[in-house]
Amino acid sequence: MTENIPKLVGEALHEANDLARKEFALFRTEMSENVRTIAMGLVMVTAAAVFAILALIWLTQALVDWFATKVGSHALAALIVGGVIAVIAIGLGLYGRNAMAKTSLAPTRTVQSLQRDKEVLTERASG
Repeated sequence: MTENIPKLVGEALHEANDLARKEFALFRTEMSENVRTIAMGLVMVTAAAVFAILALIWLTQALVDWFATKVGSHALAALIVGGVIAVIAIGLGLYGRNAMAKTSLAPTRTVQSLQRDKEVLTERASG
C-alpha cells in the first residue's frame, strides 16, 4: 500500500500539470479572440468618429451658408457660428475637467473590500 502512494502522487501531479497546461491554452485562445473582437470594435468606433466629425464639418458649413443669407455676410455668419461652437466647446471642456477632478483612479472600494477580507480572515485564524 505504501509503495503505491508515491506513484499515485506522481500521477496526480502529472494530471494536474496536464490540466493546468490545457487550461492555460484555453485561456490564451479565449483572450486572443477577445482581443481581436475588441480591436475590431475600436476600429469601427474610430471610423464612426471620423465620419461624425466630417458630418459636423459639412453641417456647420451648411449652417454658415444658410445664416449668411439671413445676415447678408458670409464672414459675419462664420464668426457667429464659430463663436457659438467655441462657447459650446469651452462649456463641455470645463464640465469634463470638473467631472474628472471629482474622481480618482484609486480603487477605493476594492481596497476597502480587501481590508475587510483581511480582518475577517485574521479573526477566523485567531479565534
